[in-house]
Parts: sequence; C-alpha cells; structure tokens
Amino acid sequence: MVISRTPFRISFFGGGTDYPVWYTTHGGAVLSTSINKYCYVTCRYSPLILEKRYKVAWSKVESVNDVEEIEHPVVRETIKLFELKEGVEVHYIADLPARTGMGSSSSFTVGLIHALHALLGKTVSKNQLAKEAIRVERELLKENVGSQDQVAAAFGGLNKITFNARDGFSVHPIVLSPEKLATLESNLLLLFTGFSRNTSEISQEQIKNTPLLERELTRMTSIVDEAIEILNDSTERLDDFGRLLDEAWRLKRSFSSVITRPEIDEIYEAGKKAGALGGKLLGAGGGGFMLFYAKPEVHDAIRKALKKFFFVPFQFEHAGSQIIHYHPD
Repeated sequence: MVISRTPFRISFFGGGTDYPVWYTTHGGAVLSTSINKYCYVTCRYSPLILEKRYKVAWSKVESVNDVEEIEHPVVRETIKLFELKEGVEVHYIADLPARTGMGSSSSFTVGLIHALHALLGKTVSKNQLAKEAIRVERELLKENVGSQDQVAAAFGGLNKITFNARDGFSVHPIVLSPEKLATLESNLLLLFTGFSRNTSEISQEQIKNTPLLERELTRMTSIVDEAIEILNDSTERLDDFGRLLDEAWRLKRSFSSVITRPEIDEIYEAGKKAGALGGKLLGAGGGGFMLFYAKPEVHDAIRKALKKFFFVPFQFEHAGSQIIHYHPD
C-alpha cells in the first residue's frame, strides 16, 4: 500500500498568464505558495479475492472490471497512461472541499501519479510529477486549465513559477527570513464563500477572451515581480503586498463575466470596509475561497463583519507532494 500527501495552494499573483494560449507567445509568471491543507491518495493492488479489478473511492465508490468503466476521469486516464497489468484500488480524502479555488483537482492528479509511481517501485522527480499531471489534465482530459496548479502541488513552497513555449515552466523559490515569512502568513485570512464552481467552464470564457486581454495580462505578469520586490524589500512596506492584491483582483474581475458575482463582491467589500488592505478570490473565480490581506489587529473585525462565513486557519508548507506511507505488497 502507498499513500501520497499533496498540498493545496494559494495563488497570489499572475493567474491567467499560465494558460498556453497566452504564455506560448508572451510568456507568463505566477507567485504562489502551498499550504498545510492536503489531499491524500491511497493506492494498492486489488486483492485477487475481490470480484472487481478496480475500486475507486471518492465522493462515490466505484467497483468495475474494465478501466474504461471508471467514471472518475483523472483516475481512468491516469491508470490507462501507466498501462498497469494488475487491478488497483484508489481512495481519496482531502482537508478542503473540491472546486473551491485551491487547486484541488491538480493536487489530486499529482498525488495519484506520485502514488502510482511508488506502487511500481519508482522514484519520480517533482519536475516529472508536474509535467505528467499537466499532460493528464490538458492533453488527455482536454480540460480548460492552466499550468500553475500542477507545478505548485508537486514542488511545494513559496515560488515564482515562469512559463514559456520553449521549456514549459521553471520554478524559482522565494527566499525570505523566517520572521518575514511569519509576518506575511499572519497577515492573511482565508474565507470560504460557500459557493463551488467548475473551473474548466469558467476558464473557457477567459481563454476565449485572451486575445482581447493583452494589456491586462501583461500587467498581471509585471505585478508578480513587483510583489517579489515588496517581499524582498528591507524596509517595512509589506502592506503594499496587500494593496497589490487589491489591484490584481480588480484587474482579474475584468477578464470575463463569470469570475465574480454580486454576493462575492459584497463579501470582498465587507472585508475591505472592516480593515483588509486587499484580497482576491482564489482560483479561476465564480466562488470557492477568498483570501484577505489585513494586519492582525483587524482580523477580529473582519471575522465579525463576515461572521456567517467559515474562516480556515492555515500555514505555508514547503515540501510539496510526498509519499508518506510505502509498504509494497
């Protein structure tokens, strides 16, 4: 039996520039971090005594004999990609709900690929994990997804991830003192709006609009480096990070008509009124988790203003996808 643990991520800046339709021509960049909220994937070869070759437990339980009968698209296509000779069982559990802007789909894909490699007795690099996950989601499943979530889940940590047509992607860790990292972390609040959404459907409109968004996406790319300059600045101007989040969110709202909705705008403005300097809806938009940047002394006021919503405590993590249990049969 093998168990992988793969983190979810928070994307701060650069969302939208990680779609191939943009970065293969213009390049792209994002600033993101993985956090200590995870998905866990358990894999083992199916015992011969069982009637069915494949068992997949997620929000439903599937037991089938033919891999083509597996309903879960990622599990089906990944098992086919690995050309496994034996049947397998796959179990999935997670710390946060799916379709909420935390990169959960890509974390699951990375975690499943990692677990299957381990089941076959193979060690795989973080780079290969990310590339294979991108291949499964973009090429095999034809999903309208970008390329940042797979990289963030595989590598872990606070990184600038750049994208280009020649190399695909490269990862540049952001090195901060423990004190500054702790300050940044303490200034962030994560709120669940209660709305879930389909990333691929939301992204489809943005991809269609990409030729009309050259000015906006160029600015999104440049904001990444501005944010890194703020983090690396020796002076006490970390609050500019929050103000930059506000600019980036207002820019992102213009990408398509389905990124936000009146209820989400009300949440954001209530957070700002209570003292947040900035924030954003995570992921493609439409719902899920909202991130606020605010000094700790106003956190209680923000929670009070948005008391009907659930706030999720979190910390940064730096390990990326890991095999946390390995016991070959």
